[in-house]
Parts: sequence; structure tokens; C-alpha cells
Amino acid sequence: MSKIHVYFMPGMAASPSIFERIQLPEDTFEMHLLEWEIPNKGESLSAYAERIAKKVQHENPILIGVSFGGVLVQEMKQFLKPQKVIIISSVKSNTEFPKRFKVAKSTKAYKLIPTQLFENIESLVKFSFGSSIVKQRLALYEKFLAVRDKRYLDWAIEQIINWTRIEIDQDVIHIHGDADEVFPPKNIKNFIPVKGGTHIMILNKYRWLNDNLPKIMLEDKV
Repeated sequence: MSKIHVYFMPGMAASPSIFERIQLPEDTFEMHLLEWEIPNKGESLSAYAERIAKKVQHENPILIGVSFGGVLVQEMKQFLKPQKVIIISSVKSNTEFPKRFKVAKSTKAYKLIPTQLFENIESLVKFSFGSSIVKQRLALYEKFLAVRDKRYLDWAIEQIINWTRIEIDQDVIHIHGDADEVFPPKNIKNFIPVKGGTHIMILNKYRWLNDNLPKIMLEDKV
């Protein structure tokens, strides 16, 4: 039997190393790690998604994206023929955004975010993973947040805040923590809940994911 090729896209500013604890049965699945590239000037999210989709080298893959990476794999779907799209700690449309995202869009407050400050890892960690991260963990997360280029950060923040998708793709499989502080579950419908899962559950709920992802990929259900 040929293996199922699974492509993973990390969250905003994150490196593929966030998936280092994810293990899938090697007789069934082959893992491929995608990574963020610096966007071209004025590049739309759709054009960027098309560019990253060209990195996918196999027919009918499974795409898995975390947080902003979940948004990206949904946009990549139109350029590929994936057998499944799975998002983790993400959203399926802008209707699932928290109120602060909607305020940021209407006021254009996101343009005031001084992304050059994200060269300070503490600021980037709090923005990407939530403010509950304690300082003892900063060194750990510094390893995972590898993309600190101001051009990328400015672009990524603008793309997520202004994401235009309103209609939810019912085929997208959504795994979400019931304690996610970045995308509160109260705003989200039709997801597979992970008890105690926060926005960084790709790192600290990896055992749940290792146990359940194979079943979800093969059967669409836990």
C-alpha cells in the first residue's frame, strides 16, 4: 500500500520544529514539513498560498495547518487536490474571529503594531502564543519562533486580520482546544475538542494528537 503524504504548515512566525513531537505510523503516513517564506511585495494571501502549494510534491496529500498555518492550508486547497484539510488551533472563516480581530480590522489598529519589536522574542511569543506564557519558557519558544523578518510579520498580521473568507468549507476538519485563548472556542462551531488544549497544544498536547490524528486522517472521526 502506498503511503499517505501529510504536509504540515506551522503557525505564524513558527518554524517546522513545532512538529518535532508529532509521530505518525510510518507504515501508513509520510510527514513533510512546510515553512514560511518571505512574501513578495504586495503579495496577496491567495498568491502566497499558490506559491507554497508548489512545494507540495505528491498527489492527493493531507494538509495540516496550525493557527495562521491553518488559514494558509485552506487557501492552498484551491491549488491542490488534497484528500483532507485539517486545521489545529485555527479558524475556518473570519466569522470565527474574536472581537478584538474585528475591532483591529475596522480601526486598522493592526497597522500600529510595531513589528520591529518582535525581534524581542518575549513580545513575539506573547503575540503568537498568548500572554500566559511564563518567562521560564521563553527560551523554549524562542526555538520555535524562527521567522522574525519585519516584512513577513507585517504581511502576516495584515493577512490574518483582513482574511476575507466568510463561508466555511464544511470539508475542513477542525481540531481545537477548549482553553484556546487566541481563538476562543465560544466563537467556533463544529470542531473536535481537546480538553485543556490551549493555543500551543501542538507542543503540549502532542500525545493526544499522536493518538488521534491517524484515526482522524483515516476515518474523519475520533
